[in-house]
Amino acid sequence: MLNSAERNSVIACVARKWILGGRVQGVGYRPFVYRVAHRCGVQGWVRNCAGEVEILAQGAPELLQRFGHALLTEAPPLARPRILSELPVAPEPTEDFQIRGSEAARPGQIHVPPDNFACDDCIAELNNSRDRRFRYPFINCTQCGPRYTLIERLPYDRANTSMASFQLCPLCAAEYADPGDRRFHAEPIACPQCGPRLEFHALDEGVQLGADALRATVAALQSGKIVAVKGIGGYHLLCDAASSVAVATLRVRKRRPDKPLAVMFPLQPDFAALRRAAILDPTHEAMLRDPIRPVVLVPKNVACDLAPEIAPNSGEIGAMLPYSPLHHLLLEDFGAPLVATSGNVSGEPVLTDQGMAERCLAAVADAFLHHDRPIVRPADDPVYRIIANKPRPLRLGRGNAPFEIELPLSLPRPILALGGQLKNTVALGWGNRAVVSPHLGDMGTPRGLALLKQVAADLQSLYGVSAEAVLCDAHPGYATTQLARQLGLPVTKIFHHEAHASALVGECYQEHDWLVFTWDGAGFGRDGTIWGGEALLGRPGHWRRVATVRPFSLLGGERATRDLWRNALALCWETGTEWRSCEQEIEVLRHAWTRNINCPRTSSIGRLFDGAGALLGLVSRASYEGQAPSQIEAICTEDAEPISLPLSRRADGIWESDWSPLLHCLQDAEQSAASRASTFHSTLAELLLAQARAVRAECGVSHVGLTGGVFQNRVLCERVLFAAQLEGFTVHIPEMLPCNDAGLSFGQIIEASART
Repeated sequence: MLNSAERNSVIACVARKWILGGRVQGVGYRPFVYRVAHRCGVQGWVRNCAGEVEILAQGAPELLQRFGHALLTEAPPLARPRILSELPVAPEPTEDFQIRGSEAARPGQIHVPPDNFACDDCIAELNNSRDRRFRYPFINCTQCGPRYTLIERLPYDRANTSMASFQLCPLCAAEYADPGDRRFHAEPIACPQCGPRLEFHALDEGVQLGADALRATVAALQSGKIVAVKGIGGYHLLCDAASSVAVATLRVRKRRPDKPLAVMFPLQPDFAALRRAAILDPTHEAMLRDPIRPVVLVPKNVACDLAPEIAPNSGEIGAMLPYSPLHHLLLEDFGAPLVATSGNVSGEPVLTDQGMAERCLAAVADAFLHHDRPIVRPADDPVYRIIANKPRPLRLGRGNAPFEIELPLSLPRPILALGGQLKNTVALGWGNRAVVSPHLGDMGTPRGLALLKQVAADLQSLYGVSAEAVLCDAHPGYATTQLARQLGLPVTKIFHHEAHASALVGECYQEHDWLVFTWDGAGFGRDGTIWGGEALLGRPGHWRRVATVRPFSLLGGERATRDLWRNALALCWETGTEWRSCEQEIEVLRHAWTRNINCPRTSSIGRLFDGAGALLGLVSRASYEGQAPSQIEAICTEDAEPISLPLSRRADGIWESDWSPLLHCLQDAEQSAASRASTFHSTLAELLLAQARAVRAECGVSHVGLTGGVFQNRVLCERVLFAAQLEGFTVHIPEMLPCNDAGLSFGQIIEASART
């Protein structure tokens, strides 16, 4: 209500116009402005315009000041408004405040909203027995629900989404049309009378619908069965997380013997179930509650009451909270944690189609819980790990992708970046913007490559931007490299580790030289060998390799990424020593090695970790990427004194560290595996610092970056970070995008843009 002074001041009416950019469409921003205007007693209008929001407000100066302040400070939780302009204008004849019709967005000015978790207001209605949406699994409003996975085209109107076939009932239509309602233009709006419904299908039980489908699903889970459940961005495979039999059965059927499985915990007071399974600090808790609702790697509790088969040989659990109304209902009715792993064939994108899910998962799931809201494109769950007290993304997905980044410079033409081969994402760059897709998976599968093509086309269509050039990895054998040549656009190849380095710098662009350590499993290097333990000096567009590690052979080429014992043998043979506990038949392999047959050279720290895992007796054959580094890290206990490694200058001027003194320690049976693992980590940290000191002595560089898949390792990362800071280095670790190959597409854009 206005006081008398405010009412009298209306006589002195002035007008201002605001243009706001950022994430202001599809998040309830216009009805928010409408409500604030009425509260503040100002007149005028608001409309969507060219991918932005345009506002004209008029009234007393003090009321406009209050109104303008609220536009940012009280914005809806999902909005990310940014004032682009604010100008005085002439008042217009109007007696109220209106929401005007939208103008079509100009190409390139659009912001596509990601999928959102179920908000508190909707969950309260979900649990209110007097509400008409009581226990309705597709409840949503402008502040929550699916977006990216149901938008077929823009503008973002219901007719352009996968909800178009669901005719609104009179009650929903009234809410949709009411500017004062929080469901005003909530495009996925639905209720039990007019919206999607559930369908439970099991071979031995037939088909059940609606509430019966939900009850049948819970009963199946309680009886130890595996159920494939269709969610927002695809299917999950669910089973009882406390049942060793159920979890072991899931592993056998999915052919996933070792890789940890994500667990969804009920949203109980003070995380009761989660605290029994894990040790949480405030950073873990904040990330678990974050609106993107990611999977968060949390330390396992010694008294963990989950099935040990969930995360064998790991000190962490991938924990998540329910983020959709359906998940809330399932977890509440089941009353305990559920395994919630991606419903897919290993290495492929998560499944979204009912028919394909039943065909591909028929040998895995005992039953299926479908729904009839089509998923336009998949979005797997995002994954985060806390490193150095900050959440670091390991995977983009539902809730935080498409991920939009402002570029440090303006691109001369729109470009499409296809990323790498594994953990793939695709990125679109234009003007001073870049958009990175959700996780797409392995591009070595036909379905993975088909999804990349679809998402690449979708991003261009949704944002109204047509790429005029394409970027890809320099590796000639990557499927993405081959696809780039088929698109009919000019192609620029970006070397793998230069893309890694540029991605990190692109996050926090600063005009100085960097020393970026790009440590990973494999990447095609400028000398034609397989890199993976490099230090690059310079800045995007101008990188120079200044340090590396002693190279060794990949025995059998690609087979060394699975048969980790091959790396252990290669390390020993490289130094003229024997692996005393090797149990493999090696004569044919030795013959190939001596003649350099299918034994490419590498400087990969990732493969060094693999060899160490085999020498420590932890893992001889990997069933998933990164298994050996994960298990070595998991058994680390305390800091250990590093072993001194030789560092010498090669003839080409590159510093090279020799890892060979580590071999004796790794095979020393008189020390525990945990002690040797700790020494291994400390030694690698010291190796990096020694190289950084040597380069700083020559060039004076003090900004150090850590990127590449190896730096998903928390123990290594934190030891390097804290030790380097003590020596006066400023250390940067990726925070916005994954340090692994999921960041390559963005790095390719940064690297290419710096060369123009």
